[in-house]
Amino acid sequence: MLALQYVRSVPRFLATRALGRRRPGIGTSRIGVVRLANVEPLPMPGPDWTRVKPILSGICGSDLATITAQGSTYFSPLTSTPFVFGHEVVGVVDETAEDVTSVQKGDRVCLAPPLHCAIRGIDDLCPACRAGDPGHCRNVTRGAIAAGIQTGYCRDTGGGWSQGFVAHQSQLHRVPDALSDAGAVLVEPFACCLNAVQQAPLDEDDTVVVLGCGTIGALTIAALRHAGPRCRVIAVAKYPHQIEVARRLGADLVLPAGDGMRDRLAQAVGAELLQPEIGPPVAIGGADAVFDCVGSGSTIDDAMRFTRARGTVIVVGMPGVPRGIDWTAMWHKELELRGSYTADADTFDWALSLATELDDQLSPLVGARFSLTDYREAIQCAFEAGRRGVTKVAFEIHDSTETLDG
Repeated sequence: MLALQYVRSVPRFLATRALGRRRPGIGTSRIGVVRLANVEPLPMPGPDWTRVKPILSGICGSDLATITAQGSTYFSPLTSTPFVFGHEVVGVVDETAEDVTSVQKGDRVCLAPPLHCAIRGIDDLCPACRAGDPGHCRNVTRGAIAAGIQTGYCRDTGGGWSQGFVAHQSQLHRVPDALSDAGAVLVEPFACCLNAVQQAPLDEDDTVVVLGCGTIGALTIAALRHAGPRCRVIAVAKYPHQIEVARRLGADLVLPAGDGMRDRLAQAVGAELLQPEIGPPVAIGGADAVFDCVGSGSTIDDAMRFTRARGTVIVVGMPGVPRGIDWTAMWHKELELRGSYTADADTFDWALSLATELDDQLSPLVGARFSLTDYREAIQCAFEAGRRGVTKVAFEIHDSTETLDG
């Protein structure tokens, strides 16, 4: 079967990092440390596992950071290679699956990707898993499967960028008939955004800023509108289609990024801007909470500048290795700075239920689909999604007759 693999190679990693977004090997069978290969189906790790055939699998920002070697090496010891990408997945339980209990053969399912104690066959649960927080399991390098924080980063599970992978049945959530495939592939990132919104202490009179309106920013706006108090939501978007998406999903005000953004944002949140001798302005006052859905040095810096004293900054977008951050605002304003990584089972189920209700609003975010054999074009499109007027890029997985040569 076809699969897009990450193969660990220090020389290629360093070369890829040096070239950055110029994407070495874009015209060959490999992009940096990525290869399209014919692989054998993986063996079942245990009796509670089953096979899943992907229908759609999203391309995430964390995937792109890995492909270009621009992300942090923090996760390297928490993965095992060669792994198959793809943790945003909607698929079908294989008709040949055996011992299926929690789901049925032929069921359409979406995947909760964390690989925690119970999945790894560890009976003595770690403190995080005992507390119902499997996304922060301490045993991600132990147990019945190889190291990996999630499906899509573990060599023993495979991932959604393939014609088939294995999953523990506790990871699989049956997709309602009313939810489209496009809506279902967004459930995992939507759950992450719901988790972020739950972390911010918000009231109805609060003002919230969302920096960035790609997939994560758009889903954060949707989460704020449908899972949080009726606070005022201000979004900052870089591209025209993102402005329209943010408005459609319920932002009260959408500001264009670029020249003059800081002045416009200060006015919108009622902050006073003061200009130092050099560098960006200092904001006195600001929003009650800011969700950084980009994770760059400049957006994290702006998030802290434009949050009021003792307000909350939530970093939702994967930050990688951001540079150029002035941390003075965090100290001076006594900000609460938090990250948001994944979601627990209850939040995932909540995301699935909400996505079903909001399918007509969320499913259009999936704007480009590619086959696995067109992976070069798919990854290129994902890198240029904003400029191309696309929000989410996904692989549309064809049946097992498609091969590397055909």
